Amino acid sequence: MYVDFPTDDGLVRAVNGVDLSIAEDEVLGLIGESGCGKSVLGLSIIRLLQEDVIFKGDILYRGENLYLIEKEDMRKLRGKEIGMIPQNPGSSLNPVLTVGSQIAEPLMLHKHVKGSLAVKMAEKLLERVRIGDPQKRVKDYPHQYSGGMKERAVIAMGIASEPRFIIADEPTKGLDVTVKRNIVKLLKEISEKKTMLIITHDLGVAEEVCDRIAVMYAGELVEVSPAALMFEKQLHPYTGGFFNSLPSRGLKPIKGSSPSLIDPPQGCRFHPRCNYCSDRCRTEHPPMIEKNGRLVRCFLYA
Repeated sequence: MYVDFPTDDGLVRAVNGVDLSIAEDEVLGLIGESGCGKSVLGLSIIRLLQEDVIFKGDILYRGENLYLIEKEDMRKLRGKEIGMIPQNPGSSLNPVLTVGSQIAEPLMLHKHVKGSLAVKMAEKLLERVRIGDPQKRVKDYPHQYSGGMKERAVIAMGIASEPRFIIADEPTKGLDVTVKRNIVKLLKEISEKKTMLIITHDLGVAEEVCDRIAVMYAGELVEVSPAALMFEKQLHPYTGGFFNSLPSRGLKPIKGSSPSLIDPPQGCRFHPRCNYCSDRCRTEHPPMIEKNGRLVRCFLYA
């Protein structure tokens, strides 16, 4: 898939030729630094990008191309078959509606549950995501919830209509360590019965929950690997740098900064920051290369 955003300065290619599959009942983690295109990819899957975005490619879900179906059919599929746990729950929840009514909405829309029963089911969902006193909290407004409770509430919304496939976008962003630990535990429980795409820059989440990990850099996939193997050894220089830049691994920053997506470097997009850069890297764009059941976009493995 390719996704371009028109700007006054030119086209921003936020996603550049990403080709990725997720198996049924698999939990795939999509990791990378901010601005690499992770969230754009997630929104592309459920067709929630703004109208002026230029999209090229196919999104196949259970054999059906989501970009060939009517908008109304996509709206019905979204929430019922494909659930979304959005980034920034504070801005995702409507401040003038009770949390319970917002959780009940997908139940009424997709399950055709009547209002009073839907609210009762919303209580059960709040209980499932471990929000205390759900009978009271179902009547509260978002401003009466803490940050961790808001995250739990949007998780409840995302799983309300029991979708087959769930996209979770930065589900632990901005949460303190204790709350994050509880959210990760909750995601693990949910993932045991679902197919999931977890978009995150938090390697702790990826290690705890994901079966397989895909790494994005500057709009491209640079490495795809079983999670256990990636945490044991990173193949792509960017992946290694990303892992080593974390406090738990020595806080060694990657030199330089991410490239412009309007005018990216020729050749490998990571070459200006890479310690292994050769002349070939500066002129040729590396393909994805298969290495012992893993995929890596680097000439070191050619």
